[in-house]
Amino acid sequence: MTKAIRFARTGGPEVLSLEDVTLPPPGDGEVRLRHEAIGVNFVDTYHRSGLYPLPLPSGLGVEAVGVVEALGPGVSGLSPGDRVAAVSGPGAYAEARNLPAGLLVRLPAGLPADVAAASFMKGLTVHMLLTRYRPVRAGDTVVVTAAAGGVGQLLVQWLQVVGATVIAVVGRAEKEAVVRALGAQHVLVIGRDDVPARVKALTGGGVPLVYDSVGQATFEASLDCLAPFGLLVTYGNASGPVPPFDTGLLARKGSLAVGRPSLFAHVARREDLEAASTAFLGLLQAGKLRVAVGGRYRLAEAAEAHRALESRATTGALILLP
Repeated sequence: MTKAIRFARTGGPEVLSLEDVTLPPPGDGEVRLRHEAIGVNFVDTYHRSGLYPLPLPSGLGVEAVGVVEALGPGVSGLSPGDRVAAVSGPGAYAEARNLPAGLLVRLPAGLPADVAAASFMKGLTVHMLLTRYRPVRAGDTVVVTAAAGGVGQLLVQWLQVVGATVIAVVGRAEKEAVVRALGAQHVLVIGRDDVPARVKALTGGGVPLVYDSVGQATFEASLDCLAPFGLLVTYGNASGPVPPFDTGLLARKGSLAVGRPSLFAHVARREDLEAASTAFLGLLQAGKLRVAVGGRYRLAEAAEAHRALESRATTGALILLP
């Protein structure tokens, strides 16, 4: 028996409840993972709200780090006591769970559980953003929305490693100093700055690439930041999903392109998961990326964590502690 967050209907944070769940022995190719810390991600709120539908009732959460507790038949390369991270289907909001061994990545010695849980999925996401569509090169100038969030902070820093110039966009003036400290060369505040006009003034006509995790509220402004033949990578829906639009809009705004990636497609193959993990954990170990844990909540406080995340007032990443 283990405790886990479950929900039987979609809705607000109030639909979440802490329940006792029977946990059988791990099956063929599975590992039982005892969680040390659990990442809270925007995709969790999309599952809870029904934006990304799940069969109900369901567990929640797609990221956790912990200690291998038991091995099922046929598992090799892992041992009880190993510390690992996992990105998986919903169910990570739990004290323990069984997972296919192929989803687990061994963590470097000495990496704290809270740092790993706050950053692993986000680090893989940044690797995807920087490599899958248009690899960023030294000297490129790019726009990053929600730059003070969990993914945004890692993205700003990794772009510095690449040698890019970052125009960071934040939703509140008090987040500006946080993003500047991470190395962003320019910081714009929604509501204070005319973001497209300022981007075009800073660059002499727009940028080749915008990363946008806000969605509906910033979609058109993000398009307006692009130079001709530029690319908007929209990878989140913090303000709601981007509504259907006439693709002719892209031609009228400068022969633009839009990409909508999925992390689970990025790491679907084991070799891709290992490559992305190695790249991210290597930079983290080398001290080239810093991780800010913006809030720690008990597992039973998952609803409170969701309220904080959806308020868009948080800075850094949130975690749950079993």
